[in-house]
Amino acid sequence: MSPRTTGAKTGGTSEETRTKLLEGALRTLTEQGIAKTSARAVAATAGVNQALVFYHFGSVDELLAAACRHGAAQRLAEYRERLAEVRSLAELLTLARALHTAERAGGNVAVLGQLMAGAQTHPRLAPATAAGLALWTDEIETVLRRLLAGTPLAEFTDPRGLACAVSAAFIGLELYEGVDGEGAERAFAALEQLVGMAAALESLGPVAQRAVRRKLRRG
Repeated sequence: MSPRTTGAKTGGTSEETRTKLLEGALRTLTEQGIAKTSARAVAATAGVNQALVFYHFGSVDELLAAACRHGAAQRLAEYRERLAEVRSLAELLTLARALHTAERAGGNVAVLGQLMAGAQTHPRLAPATAAGLALWTDEIETVLRRLLAGTPLAEFTDPRGLACAVSAAFIGLELYEGVDGEGAERAFAALEQLVGMAAALESLGPVAQRAVRRKLRRG
């Protein structure tokens, strides 16, 4: 009987080891960066034998790819309920600020930054990193479609494209804040101004809203 089968039949030992490696990979990326994330380093962080990296994942790249999806799914699960409760763009931005602070403190967005940097020289990381980001983008798109429905902006915006822009901006602000905290704060302030403008547009009466729509269509 193979070790993989034995693990499956003895209470999930194999799955527990996989989880240790996934979390060990994320921690190693956060603490040491992708340049120093090797099978030896991940195994040491996870507290397992180095050979198990290759047994469970085949290569370090495949482990990192799986870790990206694992980490994104875990983090999103913590915020999904709060995202579902958002009722305005202003509330969404407030939640984004809170999420930004929490994720920066935990080093989670830095992990995505490391994986995106690594994907430039390790092409196999690119699809998995994109898949991890897509989990967030899908959730944000759902919220945006709900919030924009019935507003003057609905017919002039691409919710998917806007969700991608939000995801990209989130990572960019995380990295930007590390070198220019004041600039990152001004970026958030600018977003708040745009949200305020959108709210003002929504508060217009039907006649004014129709006029705005006509103007936008002509533009």
